[in-house]
Amino acid sequence: MSAAGPPQGTRPPGETARSDAPGETSAAGPLVAANDDESYVLRETRDGVATLTLNRGERYNALSQAMIATLHAELDRIGSDDSVRSVVLAARGKGFCAGHDLKELRAHGDIEWQRALFGACNELMLAFTRLRQPVIARVHGLATAAGCQLVSMCDLAVAADGARFALPGVNVGVFCTTPAVGVARNVARKRVMEMLLTGEPVDAATALDWGLVNRVVPLARLDEAVAEFTTAIGKRSAQVIAAGKQAFYRQVDLGLAPAYEFAGARMADSLVSPEAHEGIDAFVAKRPPEWTR
Repeated sequence: MSAAGPPQGTRPPGETARSDAPGETSAAGPLVAANDDESYVLRETRDGVATLTLNRGERYNALSQAMIATLHAELDRIGSDDSVRSVVLAARGKGFCAGHDLKELRAHGDIEWQRALFGACNELMLAFTRLRQPVIARVHGLATAAGCQLVSMCDLAVAADGARFALPGVNVGVFCTTPAVGVARNVARKRVMEMLLTGEPVDAATALDWGLVNRVVPLARLDEAVAEFTTAIGKRSAQVIAAGKQAFYRQVDLGLAPAYEFAGARMADSLVSPEAHEGIDAFVAKRPPEWTR
């Protein structure tokens, strides 16, 4: 069971069968092992969209030491792949991700191991914001503790209407301190404290209202809604999006005056770039832009 697990008051989900048979398909298409590390993460790339699927549904896709390392390594690979324009983070099984693995955490009593694990997890979360390509979370079920944090660190998030979100560490005597870092950068403080202090889940509609996700749709429309984002991103300049994403995360945590100073300089740099010249010329000429990349 993962650190978050099903929120209190809910029935634990049954195990989900997992198959690594070649050619197995999902809504995203054929799934293949991202690497040789026991297929913790599956990867499918199509039309410039890389879909990474957490593949431990029977463990509720817990962020174990191996899962963290595998997912981080795959993000690094994608970051150097110019053919990938956007990334979708999905999951198999009944839930998206329920956080860290409690059994693994309890198996290691020394503080150095614990610090190393959370240090690795912190670096994974930062990797999502450092990645050049936008990342969209495809949330079909429970996203709790570090799983909720995972959603918060993606650039965009689309949730099925049956998804739920929680920071339930307090239920098992562990405050969700690190998940709160990401969630508090999406959701107002009082709302985050409500999640932290009660441990109670919020439904998808509430997560949308609070700003944790961008869209909530019926499960049958989840892939379609995600594709609306990836299609729009694919029509824009990859260079502009990469530079803009980097600038956004740099300025958003600065004070007001330093943020304007930094953003103004980046805007000026952008406007003398070939991409801006092409985009503005195309707009004036009423023709589609021809991006270099």
